Parts: sequence; structure tokens; C-alpha cells
Amino acid sequence: MRDLKAGTVMVKPVVSAREDTLARDVALQLLSGHYTGMPVTDAEGKVVGVVSEFDLLEAVFADRNLAQTKIGHLMSKNAITADVNTPISAILTIMKEQNIIRLPITEGGKLVGIVARHDILRSQIDPALFVL
Repeated sequence: MRDLKAGTVMVKPVVSAREDTLARDVALQLLSGHYTGMPVTDAEGKVVGVVSEFDLLEAVFADRNLAQTKIGHLMSKNAITADVNTPISAILTIMKEQNIIRLPITEGGKLVGIVARHDILRSQIDPALFVL
């Protein structure tokens, strides 16, 4: 496992949102894709934040209309990312220290994939054991 890099384990293409995407549309994507969050990118593909179910729930609790609220107003800014060449051991350390589930993966500063905790675990299990 120590030789694995983010680029080997990451899921791609990755579902992401733009800052001007309506929160309702992101909520629908999370629900239909069974995700709990996603990166938010600018027009050039640079990660500018992440949005999670909690961000959306906080907005609902604050009586914000998801059909009128842009995700850029709800997202957590200064997202933590990792490069495609980052060792999985370093990604696990980041996830543990920052208490995060998924880490956007970049190459040349642009979003190219995502690594979630279950992706790392899956990489350690014999694929023949999966029944999809």
C-alpha cells in the first residue's frame, strides 16, 4: 500500500459543481449519486471549495431557499486537496487529521479525481471478491 499514489486509487471522472450552481441542483445530485459531498470548481477547473450534506442541511435549517441559493455561498472554502502523485499514506494522514471523508485530487492545479476513504479500502481488497 505504501507504493500507491492518489492517481491509482482516485475515482474519475469526478462529479463537481461550479460556484454559481443552485444548491437545490447540488442536493439532487448528492441524493441521486449517493454522495455526501463534492468539490466546487471555478471555470478553469481549480478547486475553490467543497460542499457537503451538512452545508446544505445548515442552509435548510437557516430557512434558505435551496432553489435560489448558489452553492458558492454555502460551500466550505479553502478546500484541502492532494496531487495525483501524493502517496496514499499521506492522504490517509490528511483524512484522519482533518476528519474528512473525501479528498479532491488535482494535477497541475486542476481537479482530475477524488479519493474517498472507501476507495482506499477497496484498493486493498481482492477485486474478485466484489459482487457488483
